[in-house]
Amino acid sequence: MRKTMLFALAALAPLVIASAATAAPEDAPIATADEPTLASAVVVQAKIAYRNRSEATAPTLDYGLDYFQRFEPLTVGDALKRVPSVSFLSDVLESDGVRLRGLDPAYTQILINGEKVPGSGSSSGSFGNGADQSFFVDRIPAELIDHIEIVRSSSANRSGDAVAGALNIVLRDALALDGGYVRAGALMFDDKRIRGAFGGVWGGQVGPGRLLVGANTQGRRNPKEKLSLRYDKPGAALNNNEVQTDTRNGTDSSFNIAYDVPVGPGQLSMNGFYVHTDRYQDEDSIEYNTGANTNANLSTINNNDVDIQQDSYSLNGKYKFPMAGGTTSIKLGYAAFKADEYEFEYETEYLRDSTPFPDGDRFTGDQAKTRVTDDEVSAKLEHKRELNESTDLEFGVQYEGKRRDNRVSEVPRNRYNLPAATPPAYKPFDITGKARLEQTRIDPYVMLSGRSNGFKWEAGLRYETTDVKVQDFVLRDDTDKKYEVLLPSASIRYNLTAADQVYASVARTVRRPSFQHLSPVLLEEELGANDFVGNPNLDPEKAWGLDAGYERRMGRDGVFGVNVFYREIKDLLEIYNTGVRGSADDPPSDIAWVFSARNVGDGKVYGIEFDLSTPLTIIGMENTGVFLNYSYLDSEVSDEFGKRRFNSQAESVFNVGFIQDIPTFAASFGMSYRKQGEAYSRVVGEEVTTTYGADLEAFIEKRIGKNMVIRLTGSNLLDANKRETFNKFTTIASQETRDFDEYELEREKAGPVFQLTARMAF
Repeated sequence: MRKTMLFALAALAPLVIASAATAAPEDAPIATADEPTLASAVVVQAKIAYRNRSEATAPTLDYGLDYFQRFEPLTVGDALKRVPSVSFLSDVLESDGVRLRGLDPAYTQILINGEKVPGSGSSSGSFGNGADQSFFVDRIPAELIDHIEIVRSSSANRSGDAVAGALNIVLRDALALDGGYVRAGALMFDDKRIRGAFGGVWGGQVGPGRLLVGANTQGRRNPKEKLSLRYDKPGAALNNNEVQTDTRNGTDSSFNIAYDVPVGPGQLSMNGFYVHTDRYQDEDSIEYNTGANTNANLSTINNNDVDIQQDSYSLNGKYKFPMAGGTTSIKLGYAAFKADEYEFEYETEYLRDSTPFPDGDRFTGDQAKTRVTDDEVSAKLEHKRELNESTDLEFGVQYEGKRRDNRVSEVPRNRYNLPAATPPAYKPFDITGKARLEQTRIDPYVMLSGRSNGFKWEAGLRYETTDVKVQDFVLRDDTDKKYEVLLPSASIRYNLTAADQVYASVARTVRRPSFQHLSPVLLEEELGANDFVGNPNLDPEKAWGLDAGYERRMGRDGVFGVNVFYREIKDLLEIYNTGVRGSADDPPSDIAWVFSARNVGDGKVYGIEFDLSTPLTIIGMENTGVFLNYSYLDSEVSDEFGKRRFNSQAESVFNVGFIQDIPTFAASFGMSYRKQGEAYSRVVGEEVTTTYGADLEAFIEKRIGKNMVIRLTGSNLLDANKRETFNKFTTIASQETRDFDEYELEREKAGPVFQLTARMAF
């Protein structure tokens, strides 16, 4: 499919260019304190919204909330499923760790209002998502956002840890809204359970400045079914199968506030947000040996539950004022993340021998508590001035101080043989892992930018210094590591005509090892049944990247773009199998390993991205909007077995959809289709191939007057599924000769979700 789509879109490009209408007038100016957007315009969309055409010199895609809103995304993650090159490796109906260009979430910089935020990325066995160097976007309700920027290449005035690119989630500010609106809705899930969603936003003049406040709460639920089939090898007879139910149930609550006020000669801006996640994950499974799924073949009953409580909040202040012939900005920020998890897993094993139940059977009980706290303080001093009519100079220094504490407490494994007249009592929790990461960064930069006759450019240097200290309070081991990296960057953008422009950007970026990658604490069963132990001697990855592309404005609202990208990465960080048997190793039934992280050498990533967002005015259908984007993604790295792609990189991402407005009836409807390509992962001992089914969403809305809209949306209408194939081996030699230890097929699926929502402006 990917080659078909690639050639089809390449053929579409000249057609789009040739048939586009004349260029639209310049974009409307950004709203100021004198020009806030009316709340009624936010609630009742008078026309179809399209991708904004960004005029930033660095290649940037800009999507307003109105681009997503008619499909009623619950979270930022749900919204991002409709933009180019964003993939996920989550469970069905989950959109947590963004994999921009298919790469691990740690390669993508997540910003909120242009500032970094701490996150988990390690909840409930999702360690591979990069831990403290990534952020789960499904924790941010979509109601908070004003627009989302995809910054494809780095600039000197932003942190360089954006190898794949950056996602800037811009929240509504005090200058953006006049008036308010309320939202009420209900969601019905595949198991017929109903959860509510409520919220409201208000913005207006308060005293000498403008204030915006918002609050939102929404129920979350994701009931899934899983089936695992296990064989000795491909084509062999079935050994056993596992039937599992997995239900994620929770509530997200959020609050945000912003205030802008003139102070002296300058402008003071203050904003903050708070998000609380209350989530319970309930997994129950039953395993049967070969034959009918009856009690006679019952092998294992497992109950694995996780209670998750998470809090994220951020406070930022900025004062911008004229100084020394230019403009100076002083920024101060504080961000924090806290997560508490309690997990238990109870397993009863039957048919361990030929003796009928209960003789020879066994019960195993595990309990664990995990606490993560992350505090970050940031400060920036920046100055920008004109050198002449066409050239600007910007320079500054940015500080970041981070402290992350991680504590794991476990109850010693309670294992006993059946029958047991009096099962042994659980022992108290013991601290099995306690570590702290302290990271200090001081990053000065300088950047020149200019414009002349349709030509814009920027070039800069950023020097990032990092001082990392990892303390293991259990092993009583301290590790200090310091490194510096110089990050040049440059971008150009040229208007060929009033409608056509080309751009190119080159930048050096960096990926720092995460806390878990560095910490020498042994985390038992962190990667499925496998353990993980960090490596405090890791070096950061460094990458050179190139982006180049073309955009055409189509009429007043439409835009077509194509972008090619390339990344060459040094000191690549990857998870690997140490060859040491893990804590869950229980031959002959289970083989488990200890994994770690290492710098494995070099790699490269490349691809091409198309996107189209336009009304069909050219064929007389000005009330029909179409959206299409396709990304072909590829990479190359070498391991013990030869060349392969980066682990778990999707081969492609395809989105297509339309919105039909019916002005006569003050109504609209639309559909959106998404398909993510196959992903493959290979380490010593295991190879995993992951495929996802297609996702179809639809909506219909009715506008009532100028201040109210009622909208019905349906998501996952095709009952999307996730399929994984596991090839498991015991040694490098057995993997090379394809001498299987086990071959497993796993499938999970979830049903549709329907949402009825009403919004009213006041």
